[in-house]
Amino acid sequence: MKKIIASLQGQIFDVPPIWLMRQAGRYLPEYLATRTKAGSFLDLCYNPDLATEVTLQPLRRYGFDAGILFSDILVVPHALGQNLSFAENHGPVLGDLPNPLSFNESVFHVNLSPVYDTVSLIQEKMKLEGFTDTALIGFSGSPWTLACYMVDKKGSKDFSATRLMALRDPQKFSEMIDILVEAISAYCLKQIAHGAEIIQLFDSWAGVLPPSQFEKWVIEPTSQIVKNIRAKSPHIPIIGFPKGVGIMIKDFVKRTNVTAIGIDAQTPLHWVRDVIQPLIPVQGNLDPFTLSAGGPALDKAIDEIMDILKGKPYIFNLGHGIDKSTSPDHVLHLVNRVRGSGA
Repeated sequence: MKKIIASLQGQIFDVPPIWLMRQAGRYLPEYLATRTKAGSFLDLCYNPDLATEVTLQPLRRYGFDAGILFSDILVVPHALGQNLSFAENHGPVLGDLPNPLSFNESVFHVNLSPVYDTVSLIQEKMKLEGFTDTALIGFSGSPWTLACYMVDKKGSKDFSATRLMALRDPQKFSEMIDILVEAISAYCLKQIAHGAEIIQLFDSWAGVLPPSQFEKWVIEPTSQIVKNIRAKSPHIPIIGFPKGVGIMIKDFVKRTNVTAIGIDAQTPLHWVRDVIQPLIPVQGNLDPFTLSAGGPALDKAIDEIMDILKGKPYIFNLGHGIDKSTSPDHVLHLVNRVRGSGA
């Protein structure tokens, strides 16, 4: 059994499995070269050959225990008919919400067929290149986070338009969330059918919600997605990552039935050890800027995480994605130190 899957099933390792969020990205020169070849970021996401190439690049460099499908969470609203573009250095820009917003499964899957082709091709190339012990992670954005971008139409610090819509017109907002639950479930199951061995659900903006709304717009929809996936693929591990939610992680773990939980860099490790690890395998939580800084601060942080979380199942990862300022040498040092061969 692949090491990361064994860890997700509860096995304890002295040396934990390791992969990093955004491990295929702008900190790597080979990624930048491939992205230039693709043209736009969205073209890269929808080009199976090039998306496969950038998925494999960090595996070749670092031998991570998992690769993660190279794509973007916003391909889901795009496949639902909402216009999407990425402005250089300004992030995503979305068009008006389709009116009415609806989920046509056949059209949705046709729109996302390049992503499914990428999943199949990654598995094929991983075997050809000898990554037989490396697991492939598929993913989706979670309903709340996707709704944030769909309603606000761009990135935001507080997603005020989305939060106001959820409060002023909860019925309409609930209908959108229900559509997203259905679409995300179908999207993840199709990735699994093409070779994804683990699913991660990214709820990057869950932390903007107060507890009562967190229950309604994060826990309940995520729980339904987990049920939908398990109904058809009960063996697939599902990692939840509700970023920025603090102690509400405990309710998320207990209520959603995810297999494992991603921990952000702001969550105290001793609390994670005492409260969360007895319930579920954990993943995280190295600060991405500590990785970017390198040096003694990085070594101290790595050692602290490994010391505190040892003795129970965990996966070494960041508390968010790799920052583009990070030196590839720092990532190599991280991997070597986690695996016991670093200075």
